[in-house]
Amino acid sequence: MRRPTALLLLAVCCTSALAEPPPEPKVERTVTEDDQVRIEELKVRGETKKVTVKNKKTRAPDYEIVVNDAGHESAGGSGKSGSGTRVWRILNF
Repeated sequence: MRRPTALLLLAVCCTSALAEPPPEPKVERTVTEDDQVRIEELKVRGETKKVTVKNKKTRAPDYEIVVNDAGHESAGGSGKSGSGTRVWRILNF
């Protein structure tokens, strides 16, 4: 009586081993610039993950915009979708 169960389990294991791995996520990097700034944007699966703003003419430091996750509300509770927070990197290693 145990043989059909063992054969079924073996068939399931073999089938899952032959399954294809999930496809790699689509990653897009875009750069937009003008006379004053250069904006680099990173999107993964169509969602903006990182935005970096680099100043060209001023000595103002570069900064990154931390994009709020669309599925979670920010701690500040502003409720604005697509809004982010500016972050300046102090130390780079």
